[in-house]
Amino acid sequence: MTVAREGKEQCQSRLGCMSAIMETGISDEDILLRLKDVLHDTFEIDPARVSQETHLFTDLELDSIDAVDLAIQVQDMTGMRIKPEDFKNVRTVGDVVTTVRALLTR
Repeated sequence: MTVAREGKEQCQSRLGCMSAIMETGISDEDILLRLKDVLHDTFEIDPARVSQETHLFTDLELDSIDAVDLAIQVQDMTGMRIKPEDFKNVRTVGDVVTTVRALLTR
């Protein structure tokens, strides 16, 4: 089983669908914590390296394929379909948090 698949299964079992959580409210910090879990489970990135300002490509060394995997993880987390333009300009972890927030408030 690939790391991405293992991470996906762990994410789904531990994190569930964020849209269900939105009913009780979720902060950007909560989203960030979930993203740290996803980045750790999917790409084996130490959560201590991840902050809102962390650059996905230069700081975490993700590539374009990893970005697609991350978009799929966000889609699974939110239960919402992500359009390519929603993720096109994502460069930092903070951008991902903003994208998740936008998806959850649609």
